[in-house]
Amino acid sequence: MRIIGGRLKGLGLAPVAKGSLARRLRPTSARARTVMFDLLTHGARGDLIENARVLDLFAGTGALGLEAVSRGAGSAVFVENWAGAAHVIEHNIARAGVASDVRLLRRDASRLGTADGQAFTLVFLDPPYGSDLGERAVRSALAGGWIGAGAIVAAEGSSPLHLPGLLEPIADRRVGPAWIVVAEVSAKVTVTEPAP
Repeated sequence: MRIIGGRLKGLGLAPVAKGSLARRLRPTSARARTVMFDLLTHGARGDLIENARVLDLFAGTGALGLEAVSRGAGSAVFVENWAGAAHVIEHNIARAGVASDVRLLRRDASRLGTADGQAFTLVFLDPPYGSDLGERAVRSALAGGWIGAGAIVAAEGSSPLHLPGLLEPIADRRVGPAWIVVAEVSAKVTVTEPAP
């Protein structure tokens, strides 16, 4: 797995092809990442990555957030609860040499709590396939002030992310078994923390 664009293009990331990592992680394929980042940089709204404050939920290997930093995002925060994946993210951050631009939070993405800083402008969302964790994470991020009206959410899942009244779709594409959806947080959104 490699970074596919920007200043870190070609940088190899930690392999996850064997053992418990391979069983628990499902990194976004190079093709799906290409489609996602094409939608984010070449859409009708222009480049949505440049100088963005990125929140990478269910970060896994950190590939999406690192790809964004490579392509000009101002900063990234990786949210990952599993220790094995967090170790991979730490390795990839060190390999990329971007420790001053990013940080890792060991936290459940579907129960974020209250944000401790400025809201993020671009959110990557790659929850386990076949679960409702993506929807729960968006609601938690909104309720906690992690993201607000106008933020962009770029999601990968086995079906299109669909949150009427919260997200307004900008574009979507099917890439093999994956659906890539880019959406904007509605200007009229009010959300309370979801029940556990």
